[in-house]
Amino acid sequence: MTTTAPPKDLRDFYEDPAVPVSSGTPRSLRQARMLAAALAGADGPRTILDIGCGDGTAAAVAAPLLPGHRIIGVDWSQDALRRASARLPSRPVRGELTGGGLPFRSESADAVLFSEVVEHLVDPDAALDEIRRVLRPGGHLMLSTPNLAAWYNRGLLLAGVQPVFSEVSLRAIHGRPGREVVGHLRLYTARALREFVAASGFEVVRLAGAPFHGVPRVLRPLDRLACSRPPLASILLLHAQKTPARKT
Repeated sequence: MTTTAPPKDLRDFYEDPAVPVSSGTPRSLRQARMLAAALAGADGPRTILDIGCGDGTAAAVAAPLLPGHRIIGVDWSQDALRRASARLPSRPVRGELTGGGLPFRSESADAVLFSEVVEHLVDPDAALDEIRRVLRPGGHLMLSTPNLAAWYNRGLLLAGVQPVFSEVSLRAIHGRPGREVVGHLRLYTARALREFVAASGFEVVRLAGAPFHGVPRVLRPLDRLACSRPPLASILLLHAQKTPARKT
């Protein structure tokens, strides 16, 4: 097993060109279809932020299904922004969910793509607060994240093996199959994700499943079948809408 020199902090880790910043196309396509259905019949073009756009894969897959709408890629990794520039029609924007916040006015976006990001965050609560700030009332949140309780993870845990997607180090993978370190800090079950998003001021509209591109080929038919039962799926796809602010 190979190891890497320890990063000074998470920012250094994600600026490393060797760290993957894209997700599988099947997940991106399913998520894009969910957003297209949510925006069907919209009166005029809508502004969509792809927050944590990585190399721009999710936005590039979504663009043909969202003609006329404006998709803006956002990331704080300069390396990711360079790669995204080659895929996106408009120049991506540098921004972050914590610290100074996103470089957008409050209630200026109609939808947010949040693909494979929340599992990397130290403070996911602050992140959803910032997303809620930039969304207009009734705005759509399309969030995807790996499922801690995926069908194979349940078996691995019973066997005493570290679940897929989970990581105990930023230097190497320990206790489970695989070699690729991607910086996962938090993992969610379907129930936990629903509760977390609802507690952050959103109404959950739909929870769906998507396959994982890293599943061995022989097991992929079973992985696709598991998508019909989101709590067992590899990837969780959640559609939520911003609810009115609570009165104090």
